[in-house]
Amino acid sequence: MKRFFALLICVFLCTQSVALAAPPDNILLYEEDTGQSQEQNSDAGTDESTDTESDSGAGQDAATGLDVSAPSAILMEASTGQVIYEKEADEQRPPASVTKIMTLLLIFDALKDGKIKLEDSVSTSEFAASMGGSQVFLEPGETQTVDTMIKCIAVASANDACVAMAEYICGNEEEFVKNMNERAKGLGMDNTHFVNCNGLDTDGHLTTARDIALMSRELITTYPQIRDYSMIWMEDITHTTKKGTTEFGLTNTNKLVRQYEYATGLKTGSTDKAKYCVSATAEKNGMELIAVIMAAPDHKARFNDATTLLNYGFGKCNKYEEEKTASIKPVALTRGVKKTIKAEQTEPFAYIDTTGADLNSIEKKKVLKKNLKAPIKKGTKIGEMKYYLAGKEIGSKDIIAGETVDEVSYQSALKDALNNLLL
Repeated sequence: MKRFFALLICVFLCTQSVALAAPPDNILLYEEDTGQSQEQNSDAGTDESTDTESDSGAGQDAATGLDVSAPSAILMEASTGQVIYEKEADEQRPPASVTKIMTLLLIFDALKDGKIKLEDSVSTSEFAASMGGSQVFLEPGETQTVDTMIKCIAVASANDACVAMAEYICGNEEEFVKNMNERAKGLGMDNTHFVNCNGLDTDGHLTTARDIALMSRELITTYPQIRDYSMIWMEDITHTTKKGTTEFGLTNTNKLVRQYEYATGLKTGSTDKAKYCVSATAEKNGMELIAVIMAAPDHKARFNDATTLLNYGFGKCNKYEEEKTASIKPVALTRGVKKTIKAEQTEPFAYIDTTGADLNSIEKKKVLKKNLKAPIKKGTKIGEMKYYLAGKEIGSKDIIAGETVDEVSYQSALKDALNNLLL
């Protein structure tokens, strides 16, 4: 019996010795499970990412339910620049003839600045006539008015007319393209580089859906008369050359002009590299939208995608727009010849809502810079008018000085003191 108890004691001591020598089982298991769990989560994340990428390339967008076949697209409201939908909108791609939006923008800039007139005659150079691609078959030495050239570009996407206008405005296409890139930079088109004025496939000639929307917005809001050209469905021009006089028919490359009742423009494009692109503009109930599609697989897909985006925007969006800016009381000022300075809001506020919120509940709050000191020039920003919906800031407009107020001087202070004594 004694031997039996001694044996039990030995077994017990050996067991305790082994337990102290090894890490606790629960800690070891916990580490293994954690490692396995991380691998499983990583794998699950990878699978999830793959599925998402696959869905974004084709099929419905999970957030909006939109089915856009093109790899790059954007929907923007024109008056505010507010983006309603985007898909790979900053991916650089060749834009094909959508490039001509910038060409048209520079032409209208030149008209506005008085550098050219609509009735001016533009001569076609050998180089311009040699462009190929989409063209109106201008012959070397042939002249057309600026007005006709714009029609050829906006309606028939004429490469030859683009170069002829570039040469007329800047002397050569290279200088014109330089101006295109400068204008693009000024519009915040950070991912754009133009190499030519017509969009023919050339290495390095790239832009994005977002940048196309930006230049489209600039064109249609600054020069609404572009509609007079982009909405032409068919029109004849006259070629007058040494061979005689012939009529040539222009037909709009933008089929939405006939197929979509709210269409207002704007420009199509297609090449082997760019595939099928369009910047489609449309207006309904006072709201104008810009739908940009890049690299669609065929011409039907680009128009279907554009229509899908426009219909979504018109169905989803509600616009809040102030008719005029509210009056602002004069703002206190120190060290000035006046104790207050006139203040005004730069422009009325506009906002696009896609949530169905009550836009009548929008509130605004005036936020002015503290301790304003003279001198302050007219137009200087002195604060902001901030707008809120359901407690969330949705935008703002600058508050600026409505007059110039000089800093008080010894002479002006003495004059004021004398005036006060005489009163």
